[in-house]
Amino acid sequence: MARTVNCAYLKKEAEGLDFQLYPGELGKRIFDSISKEAWALWQQKQTMLINEKKLNMMNVDDRKLLEEQMEAFLFKGQDVEIEGYVPPSED
Repeated sequence: MARTVNCAYLKKEAEGLDFQLYPGELGKRIFDSISKEAWALWQQKQTMLINEKKLNMMNVDDRKLLEEQMEAFLFKGQDVEIEGYVPPSED
């Protein structure tokens, strides 16, 4: 049976992650209250951020920026803003 969590991002019960994907206290918080669906949405945003801002994951400052954006996206409902990005229209 799939593990469910009260997803902080989706604001509803949803299928939880299979294991802790991020280290430390933040990782535990994500595991306990972020769903697979919300994590997949974050991964898309994360990829865009890394590519558009040319982040280097070996750089401590870049990793810190990414972590701050992740926390804001998943727990504070703030969307990731990428300069020059315009989402596709749903026409």
